[in-house]
Amino acid sequence: MAPPRATDPGWAHGTMVNGGRQKIKCKYCHKIFLGGGISRLKQHLAGERGNVTPCEEVPEEVKVQIQQHLGFKVLEKLRKQKEANSAKNSFLSYFRDKEGDDEDNDDAGPLQKMAIRRRGKEVLEGTSKRTKRRRKQYLPMAVPVVARPLLQNLASQESIDQADIAVARFMYEAGVPLSAANSCTFQQVADSIAAVGPGYKMPSYYALRGRLLNRSVQDAGEYCTELRKSWEVTGCSVLVDRWMDRINRTVINFFVYCPKGTMFLKSVDATDITKSAEGLYNLFDSVVQEVGPKIIVNFVTDTSPSYKAAGKLLADKYKTFFCSTCGVQCIDLMLEEISKKDEVKEVLEKAKRVTRFIYNNARVLNLMRKKTGGRDIIQLSRTRFASIFLTLQTIVTLKGHLEQMFTSNSWMQSSFTKQRAGIEVAEILVDQLFWSMCDHALNVAKPLLSVLHLMDCEDRPSMGYVYDAMEKAKKSIIAAFDNMESDYASYLKIIDHVWQEEFHSPLHAAAYHLNPAVFYNANFSFNKVIQKGLLDCIETIEPSLSAQVTITSHIKFYEEAVGDFGRPVALHGRESLVPG
Repeated sequence: MAPPRATDPGWAHGTMVNGGRQKIKCKYCHKIFLGGGISRLKQHLAGERGNVTPCEEVPEEVKVQIQQHLGFKVLEKLRKQKEANSAKNSFLSYFRDKEGDDEDNDDAGPLQKMAIRRRGKEVLEGTSKRTKRRRKQYLPMAVPVVARPLLQNLASQESIDQADIAVARFMYEAGVPLSAANSCTFQQVADSIAAVGPGYKMPSYYALRGRLLNRSVQDAGEYCTELRKSWEVTGCSVLVDRWMDRINRTVINFFVYCPKGTMFLKSVDATDITKSAEGLYNLFDSVVQEVGPKIIVNFVTDTSPSYKAAGKLLADKYKTFFCSTCGVQCIDLMLEEISKKDEVKEVLEKAKRVTRFIYNNARVLNLMRKKTGGRDIIQLSRTRFASIFLTLQTIVTLKGHLEQMFTSNSWMQSSFTKQRAGIEVAEILVDQLFWSMCDHALNVAKPLLSVLHLMDCEDRPSMGYVYDAMEKAKKSIIAAFDNMESDYASYLKIIDHVWQEEFHSPLHAAAYHLNPAVFYNANFSFNKVIQKGLLDCIETIEPSLSAQVTITSHIKFYEEAVGDFGRPVALHGRESLVPG
């Protein structure tokens, strides 16, 4: 039993004996402490030797939690002592920083600067309670780095809800795009603030546009310098990203990728040359010269004919790197060609009618979301046809909910049952032939969507897995059609054509062979395509003939897992380490 209104976390692990705070029994080993109160129990649970014997029965997570709590209390005590001893110096330092921020803001008017200086003077010279409150608010806080996990564990659901709504309100009121929550730095912001503790003062408008911006630019520059140094060691790939704005201007963004990270290089308005292979070739050539032709391994372009032609001219000129097209676009091209098949085209058209009807009528949309538990039909992806097939897949997943919806009393009593569009959609969703056609189309699309997901994954480079993933996708399609060649042959023909004409590169074959997670697998199949791709890569990337001989002679060590490739650490790393 804990005392009334007790807030110390230690009371969750002990009970008062005879109703007194000074006589407490441990919940785990049942040892009774006379004197010292809850502080002595916490020392007992944390395993602190000296004043009390450590508890041998306390769970490890409780022990760590209490240790963190005691560490936080020590830091809080030190922080308060530091504030008491150096309040004036800290406060002057704070206003010096603020004046520095004001200097960064050339647009700030004299009245604004005067107001800032006046507020500083009032707080420094005043002796009122209001002044003291300001002083306490503005003083920099200590950073209890061990406090965050404890506070996270002990925070009540009400506190968490309040924090969530505070973040949400800020984003709504400031007009911050909700997609900002997907940023990798979003959680880092919360963790950093929690590490400082209560009282952290957010940076001002002037600091954000002044010294903090300058520091961020400096950090980005240093990071880019590190990336450029790593290119010399690992090589790099140049990525061409083409897009069009609202007034049909073509802009090309150039990125450079290496295992350490991706760097934005520059952006170019290519409206006048986007259909000219020669113009694009000259632009690409200038980028190669800027990065360095000797450190480029792959130059990835768009799938448009002019871009492919420019890439071929580039590869023919240098002969030291490869030019390939974007893998995501190639998979989308496969899906586009598949969607033109009559049986697939028909089912996609019916699915489009269903989707348009539901989303164009608010009452129907609300009914659908009620039946599906808030789930949506439309699924967005990076490419057009991937989105189309993902939406079709969702319709199939929600088949039971949709059938119930269009046979429910709510639907039958609505006016939509008398409208032509409503009658047609209801007939589609209760037609078993439609669902059979959906399954037929997804037998082809789902394996390709899996490959697309692999390429779009940021956890590991996809180059070493693409060849294997495409082979598995084709096998999955064959199995889905029960090995009936008449059913799957036309689809595999489309896939093979796009793969050979648009996407396949010797790099895919070489990466497949040199990926230990794939090569040492029992299902690995070595063929002439893999062998030729490996040799093409060696000859292209390494110009020295003697070095080529050395590399090919050492391949046997890798293939037979002898020497360093046979060490226990190498065997363990086959699956755990990312090739790249």
